[in-house]
Amino acid sequence: MAYFAFMQQQGQEFIFEVTDEARIQKARDILAGKEKNEIHVHGRLIKRRQPYNPKWDFHLDPATISFFMMAIEVCDANMQYVQDHLDEAGGAFLPGAHWCPWDSRLVREVTP
Repeated sequence: MAYFAFMQQQGQEFIFEVTDEARIQKARDILAGKEKNEIHVHGRLIKRRQPYNPKWDFHLDPATISFFMMAIEVCDANMQYVQDHLDEAGGAFLPGAHWCPWDSRLVREVTP
């Protein structure tokens, strides 16, 4: 397993866990500049705080992490909006609890 951080345009950081070796390598390739297309983070929200990401009351299910170039608008939101409307996530807001922030930008690998 590995931990990575992404930022959005508003400058806030979100840390997530990746357990799949191929996805860990893809994240490292994004950070190294080898992957230039599928660079944004997608995953399914779990409404529970994790010690590695203490600022937020939710995290991404490590088994659902993927990277994308383009995604549908219905799963796009900034992390503060998700935090503020967490009780609505999984319904009309972020259906299926899928979150794909279009402006997510991987910034670093995090050492636990």
